[in-house]
Amino acid sequence: MTGFSTKTILMAAALTTAALTTAAFAEAAKPTPWELKPDMGYGYDKEGKTFSYKMGTNNAGLLLKGAKKVPRNTLFFIGQNGQLYMRTGPFLEGDGKFMFGSE
Repeated sequence: MTGFSTKTILMAAALTTAALTTAAFAEAAKPTPWELKPDMGYGYDKEGKTFSYKMGTNNAGLLLKGAKKVPRNTLFFIGQNGQLYMRTGPFLEGDGKFMFGSE
């Protein structure tokens, strides 16, 4: 009887672990919003590295000179060559799924 109980407990633990792992993978697949902040600047330098900078207000006019708004429906991604790209236009299907996903 003890052997049966131990096997039952181990099986239940294994199933619970599998269920939690599956839930974790399903949760990771959901898109997450960027957390861009108004007082921060985000840079992509000539070597392809990304940085964030704390911004001040003393040069705001100079910063806005020559700046352009990013259009809605813009997707940013890193290509196979490591280069940052942007693509405007739809990137979500009608049901809200990502058009270029692996699934």
